[in-house]
Amino acid sequence: MSMRSGAEDWNLVAQAQDGDLEAFALLVRRYQSPLVHFVQRMVGSQQDAEDLAQEAFIRVYRYLDRLEPQAKFSTALFGIARNLTLNFLRDGRRRGRDSTRSLTWEGEREQLVEDETNRPDHEARRREIQRHIEEAMALLSPEHREVLVLRELQGLDYAAIAQIVRCRKGTVKSRIARAREQLRLRLTELGGDLL
Repeated sequence: MSMRSGAEDWNLVAQAQDGDLEAFALLVRRYQSPLVHFVQRMVGSQQDAEDLAQEAFIRVYRYLDRLEPQAKFSTALFGIARNLTLNFLRDGRRRGRDSTRSLTWEGEREQLVEDETNRPDHEARRREIQRHIEEAMALLSPEHREVLVLRELQGLDYAAIAQIVRCRKGTVKSRIARAREQLRLRLTELGGDLL
C-alpha cells in the first residue's frame, strides 16, 4: 500500500475543511482501495467491505471539523474502519450470520505463493495452498486477524497498527506473534502435507 506523507494528507484535510470537495475526493481515491482490501480481509465479503469503507469515509467527512493532525490521516481512517468492522462482526454474530466466508476478492486473484511456471500442477497446488491460508485466516479471532492483515498485507508498522487498534506497541507485537502461531497451527491442521 502506498500511503502518502502525513503532511500531504493533512493539507488535503485542511482544504476539505475549507469546503474543497475535490480535496476530499482525492483522499477517497487515494485510500479507497487499501481500505476496502483491509475491511474485506476482516469480513470476507467484497460488498460488505465496500459498504463499510464507504461508511468510514462518510464518518470522516461528517467529522472533518474535529480532525487534527496528531497522527497520520491513514491511521485515523483505518481506526474508524476498524471500529465499524468490529461492530459489523459483533452484530453479525448476534444475528447468527456466518463470519467465516472466503477472504478472496471477488473477481480478483491474489498471488500469495510465487510460482515461476504456469504448469497446471503448480497452479492447482498454489490454489490449494491459498484456499488453506484463507480458511486458516478466517478461523483467527478478529483481534488477531486484524493485526495480521494490517502488518502482513497492508504493510503498516507496529506504531501505526497500535494507533489503529488503540493499544500499546508491545501488545501489537504480541498479538501478531500469537496470530502467526495460530495461523501456522491452523495451516498444519488444514493441509500440513501441502505446505
